[in-house]
Amino acid sequence: MGRPGTGGGVRGGGVRGGGVELPESEWVPMTLDTPFDLASLTKLFTSVAAVQQIERGRLGIDARVSAYLPDFHAVRRYGTTVRQLLTHTSGLRPELPLYACADDTERLELLRAEEPASAPGTYVYSDLNMLLLQHVLERLTGRTLDVLVDEGITRPLGMTSTDFGPCPGAAATEDQRRPWAKVDRGMLRGEVHDENAWALGGVAGHAGLFSTGRDLAVFCRTLLNGGSYGTARILGADHVDLLLDRPGLGFAVDQAWFMGELAGRGAAGHTGFTGTSLVVDRATDTFLVLLANTVHPRRRQGGSGPRARAGTRVARAVRGVGASGLV
Repeated sequence: MGRPGTGGGVRGGGVRGGGVELPESEWVPMTLDTPFDLASLTKLFTSVAAVQQIERGRLGIDARVSAYLPDFHAVRRYGTTVRQLLTHTSGLRPELPLYACADDTERLELLRAEEPASAPGTYVYSDLNMLLLQHVLERLTGRTLDVLVDEGITRPLGMTSTDFGPCPGAAATEDQRRPWAKVDRGMLRGEVHDENAWALGGVAGHAGLFSTGRDLAVFCRTLLNGGSYGTARILGADHVDLLLDRPGLGFAVDQAWFMGELAGRGAAGHTGFTGTSLVVDRATDTFLVLLANTVHPRRRQGGSGPRARAGTRVARAVRGVGASGLV
């Protein structure tokens, strides 16, 4: 986990400078209850909400998206399916500059007109898949995504610290300014970091959730338990398998670049741009949650080496490797 950093409104540095922190005397200590901006870990909750509708027979996994969104004419022409959205095989490009649109009407029209940039069936990781899935779910159920996540996942599981923002007390993310950011927003704390999610009001299929380590531990244990936690049941075991079995629905499977040695026997998880990651390993009945604010005070080039090393440490610990073998 990472240091929460500064409060809001901090500015400074020239165009070529870095993000600015408050003096160390004003830093906010991190606690076990500190919420973090989950970034793309939000996609896992959107995926669970979709599979809940599949389990109930309301959503067809191989149905065409146009069956639910007939006004989205571009994906209608290409026959894009729900499964393709969940497996990032729709061919849609990674993102659109929704943050640059004048209003929600313009943002919606941009999504409706967006055609696949690659042949359908080709893997291209894309935020647009989860944004389209959000529209499918909201059109299908008549409920907004934040309500679906609350009613179907977080409230039944007692995850009281997990919600879409704003989230007072969350770890700070970025002193968001050009040229490194896409918009000028100043120091972000408790507001979603992702620019498109921010432009969409903070509730988006690809980003927007805040949570704590404790709450995510409950989420992971629920998946490892086959969809149940205590007296709550959010999915049946066969539909949890649908999420976690290769190739995964929303979840990435056996990706050593962020799982380390947890990868290889069906581990599933995801990463988030702000510095978060989550892995569930059914082979060892183990999960790993990593929360950090590595975009604070500004985003920079990096990698997932710390994530992979954490996964390797956990894997070796649960598989009985001695301490001298840990990296």
